[in-house]
Amino acid sequence: MIALLLGLFVAAPPRAPLAITISTARGDARVPVRTVRGGAPLVPAAPLLAALGGSVRRDGGWADVTVAREEFALLLDAPWFVFAGHAEPLAASATVSRDSIFLPLQFVVEVLPRVFAERYRYDGDAARLVEIGPQLAGAAPAEPPAPRAVADRRTAVDRPPPGGGDRLPSGLRRGHVVAVDAGHGGVDPGNPGLFFPRGTREKDVTLQVALLLRQELKARGIGVRMTRTTDTLIALGDRGRYCTQDCDLFVSLHVNSLPRRSGYTAMRGFETYFLAEARTEDAARVAKVENDAVRFEATPEDTPTGGLDFILKDLQLNEHLRESAQFAAIVQDKLGNVHAGPDRGVKQAGFMVLTTARRPAVLVEMGYSTNPDDGRFLSTPSTQRKLASAIADAVVDYLIDYERRSGTAADSGEGR
Repeated sequence: MIALLLGLFVAAPPRAPLAITISTARGDARVPVRTVRGGAPLVPAAPLLAALGGSVRRDGGWADVTVAREEFALLLDAPWFVFAGHAEPLAASATVSRDSIFLPLQFVVEVLPRVFAERYRYDGDAARLVEIGPQLAGAAPAEPPAPRAVADRRTAVDRPPPGGGDRLPSGLRRGHVVAVDAGHGGVDPGNPGLFFPRGTREKDVTLQVALLLRQELKARGIGVRMTRTTDTLIALGDRGRYCTQDCDLFVSLHVNSLPRRSGYTAMRGFETYFLAEARTEDAARVAKVENDAVRFEATPEDTPTGGLDFILKDLQLNEHLRESAQFAAIVQDKLGNVHAGPDRGVKQAGFMVLTTARRPAVLVEMGYSTNPDDGRFLSTPSTQRKLASAIADAVVDYLIDYERRSGTAADSGEGR
């Protein structure tokens, strides 16, 4: 028994310190460490960055941290950070509590000493981050390094674990990335969710399904770029920009609703849109409602909400319309297998959120919050998972078909 207890003691992971000391040419500063969320140690960003001569600010769903004139973007409530254009994982997430930003202790004890190997080292025994170099030796301070290009948070990709071979079990090639957009957020609640549980609004349901969709896509070997992972507002014109260069598809998730009128609670069902001029009054109404979210932005772009000049801004966007329509049809087909409401079809309209995507892009209206059956369906965790799984299946089917048509399918006779 003694040997067993001794073995458990030896194998136990080291406990986080109660505080860490930051030793620089300006002196020593003690920064407390707090443990939350299942034991993940965090440090308050403000005193840490003050001791390092850096800065921190919140920018939507990100914490922008500057140390030694270098910039890091930490995704709030998700274990990732972006530095010099590359996304890297963390063991814990940066978070906000009572308007204060907290950073993972790992960022201090591992990331900073690795990035600034000639400037900082961490002494684990003393729980001390020490500034090294000529500043502490009494020599003239060295010329600060030229700042690297600021990392764009839109490059952050949550990728599945690497696997062997160039192909996934589905036959899809590795490396695909999909941008997932949870509609609305922050001061923009979306529609109030007439038949959602009390206090739940459209922005909450879209985020819940988006996070589940991220899990489902990763399980299928597909990387994911999220426009938001927390209750924050992202400008309509910025959302589509998360899908450029290495991105393959853009999926924006929304919940439909109707204004009060005779029989309005009877309307239900799901529909998927791609970007083109609306052909029906109902499609134009849905686009107008979604585009109206621009009023929540501090400096909304002066962009008209109708006409071909708004919708078809350039030839590059037009090239993806056919692919968007094909993807939308697959989404509708897959949702029809799990959704309790009627299939309302593939439609087109001028959604601002789709105009800046430079890849095939769709907007999914997952149901009506003004219908009691759809309201229960959309706000139940088990059926939210079914919706996310169906959309993920649609992504895989579309990409496999696209590879076949473009000649990049697996060597199985397809695509030849």
